[in-house]
Amino acid sequence: MKPSQKIPRDSLLLRFSLYGFLKNLRFFEPFLILFFRDAGMSFFQIGVIYAVRDIATNLLEMPAGVFADVFGRRRSMVMAFSAYIISFVMFYAWPGFAPFILAMVVFGFGEAFRTGTHKALILEHLRLSKIEYLKVPYYGTTRAASQIGSALNALIAAALVFHTGNYRYVFLVSVLPYALDLVNLATYPKWLDGDLNHVTWRAMPAQIKATTRDFLSMFRNPRALRAIFNSSGFDAFYKATKDYLQPILETFALGLPILVALQDDQRTALVIGGVYFVIFLLSSYASRHAGAVSDRIGNVGRAINATFFLGAGLLGVAGFAAWIDIPTLSILTFLGMYLLHNVRKPLNVAYISDQIESQVMASGLSVESQLVTLLGAIIAPVLGALADALSVGAALAILGLSMAALAALVRVADSV
Repeated sequence: MKPSQKIPRDSLLLRFSLYGFLKNLRFFEPFLILFFRDAGMSFFQIGVIYAVRDIATNLLEMPAGVFADVFGRRRSMVMAFSAYIISFVMFYAWPGFAPFILAMVVFGFGEAFRTGTHKALILEHLRLSKIEYLKVPYYGTTRAASQIGSALNALIAAALVFHTGNYRYVFLVSVLPYALDLVNLATYPKWLDGDLNHVTWRAMPAQIKATTRDFLSMFRNPRALRAIFNSSGFDAFYKATKDYLQPILETFALGLPILVALQDDQRTALVIGGVYFVIFLLSSYASRHAGAVSDRIGNVGRAINATFFLGAGLLGVAGFAAWIDIPTLSILTFLGMYLLHNVRKPLNVAYISDQIESQVMASGLSVESQLVTLLGAIIAPVLGALADALSVGAALAILGLSMAALAALVRVADSV
């Protein structure tokens, strides 16, 4: 008999959802490329800044995963959010290419200690509660809360830019929700840290060796390795290209025959805030129904393969539409890409976790995040250089074709 798919509404589901909601109140995100452009950065320089973030994250990913497995996932999350807050203050206080590079290094530290770790906390709760079969709907529910946060984030960010006319203030205001989330994470129950929570300093070298050995064993598991490459490949293309919706929206906003009495940045703020609000509301719905998508297609593995190919097609169409000056079509296909990303996330977490032992879950999911950052560090400056040399639309279209070529190489096996 198939187990019930009803998700238990426990207190931790609320805490996990609150984490995602507050984490996504990054008021700078809907305007990040426009912030850099306003500061005088070329698209290539923006790509370099993104690459620095990804390289810094990549270099710290392995020690961060081991730290989480050895000393506790909660401590890792607290360190991550402390770094985020410092980076927000740096972006606000010190504009310029070199200071942005330094701020991105600090931000990358936060990314390294966060990515994969919170997913491991959720999966540990499901394992100990003996409801691991609910991985897709449970994680989808928490991610839906994240997208609600992103939707609200878009409106608040738009209001801030509209009233101040300055992109810098959004970094300063972002400190508040991140400080609240730091308190939320610091008060998670200790048992979520897992079996390695009580390792002593004397035992640390042996534990690191054991964790590293288990970590490396994943590379001898073809199913796990292909699943990780599939997830990280899609996410790297998505992460490198998603913010390029912003200049497309800016062009669209300034071309509208309405709101002409407003300043250009005010018109842009209204359009970007409204579009991102709709995107993330729909993304929340998509996350909650990720399990239904998997059921309709047949199984998780098949769903992951189908959505990868579809994502490549959407990215290519978005770029081509922007290239031939059809911004409405480009915006709509970008919307599809955002929705697809949020459908895939719960599916990939569930599929990858089936291939990895729970004791090294944080390290295992950090491998996936590490590959995202490594690939992103390559893609971002290439995309920026193409955008400077050709156009944003042409650059995105080329990336869509590249993603389609990758899709055939990272197909995963159907779930059993």
